[in-house]
Amino acid sequence: MYKEIILAGFGGQGVLLIGKLLAYSGMKMGNDVTWMPAYGPEMRGGTCNCTVVISDKPIGSPMSKHPHGLIALNLPSLDKFEDTVKKDGVIVVNTSLINRKVKRSDVKSVEVAANEVAIECGSAKAANMVALGAYLGATQIIDLELVKNILSETFASKPKLIEVNHKALTRGYELGKGA
Repeated sequence: MYKEIILAGFGGQGVLLIGKLLAYSGMKMGNDVTWMPAYGPEMRGGTCNCTVVISDKPIGSPMSKHPHGLIALNLPSLDKFEDTVKKDGVIVVNTSLINRKVKRSDVKSVEVAANEVAIECGSAKAANMVALGAYLGATQIIDLELVKNILSETFASKPKLIEVNHKALTRGYELGKGA
């Protein structure tokens, strides 16, 4: 297996967090992984993305010119990265903040109203988890339960956040699997 994924949105949306969850989960599976963040100086509200590479062989570079997947949490991210995704790749689109469809017909588009679904799950801040869950459901790249376990470890000091994030991941996974 060799997969490159770009996760992108505004600073403060939890892009780097879901990238880390994906990378840690890949490590727990025994794979080599890289996680490379990129963000503007603005912090909250500025652009933010990270690249995750998961491979069963050594990884030559953490960079990705043509990823297999994209999770776009806002319109500028979709505009910037849509054309870079490989043919037959997967693009998760947060329709809560993106008012257009994926323009390409050679990729699988997974549309999910991540913000609204997150609110239904109990927290608007869990939109990133809904989007990650949708990607996992659409690709089956990593077992959902493994990601939930990593999330539980990550939020061990904040147990109130675990349940709502598990719920958001699961709901996103169901939406992605059905796409």
